[in-house]
Amino acid sequence: MPTPHIEAIEEDIAKIVIMPGDPKRCEYIAKKFLKGTRIINKLRGATAYTGYFKNTRITVFPSGMGIPSMGIYSHELFDIYNVDTIIRIGTTGSYDESLKVYDLFLVDSAYSNTNYDEEVLGKSINIINSSLELNTIIDKTAKELGLNLRRGRAFTTDAFYSNPKTTMDLALENNCSVVEMESFALFLNAKKYHKRATSILTVTDEIYSGNQMTAKEREIRLNSMINLVLESIIKI
Repeated sequence: MPTPHIEAIEEDIAKIVIMPGDPKRCEYIAKKFLKGTRIINKLRGATAYTGYFKNTRITVFPSGMGIPSMGIYSHELFDIYNVDTIIRIGTTGSYDESLKVYDLFLVDSAYSNTNYDEEVLGKSINIINSSLELNTIIDKTAKELGLNLRRGRAFTTDAFYSNPKTTMDLALENNCSVVEMESFALFLNAKKYHKRATSILTVTDEIYSGNQMTAKEREIRLNSMINLVLESIIKI
């Protein structure tokens, strides 16, 4: 410690970590929602913050994009920094016509046809569950906040610019309602290190219709998801 990717010492990082993909989203959360924040990592542009939400100490750390980046950061946070819980927050595309732009989606399992599982665990695991304990708390909190939270399986793809038909066929064959790029790696690392992890996503793209959030909306319309995660964390 520090690692090639994180310059913090163990005491800098809280036991509970929120992981957006984008460092700018980390900055937004730290400044708008947390108190007493300080920057605990700048290495490789992955600016991370530790602060407090209602007296609960939380670190907000960017995962970057894709399985490899999430795999590196979640591995080091779980294994080297002794983090207990990581909750990914991010955006997603919806294959399900009942899932519209702005809807919230709790990932209770992730499917992927990546080789990450075989390289990390030495065996093939195409579907992996998130933490039932975390999901139960988040579900209850969503009801208390009056939020309509859907839950189901996400397809974690390796390629953002993929063949749409191939990706959709794989997703539907494996009962995936949405597509994203990080949850599978996070859940697999949590399984490996006996830690807790889940993902909450906001639908930004309706793949079936082509409807999508604007770039500006992606900056300002994610507050419901962020608040849900924070209000859930104080109950853990």
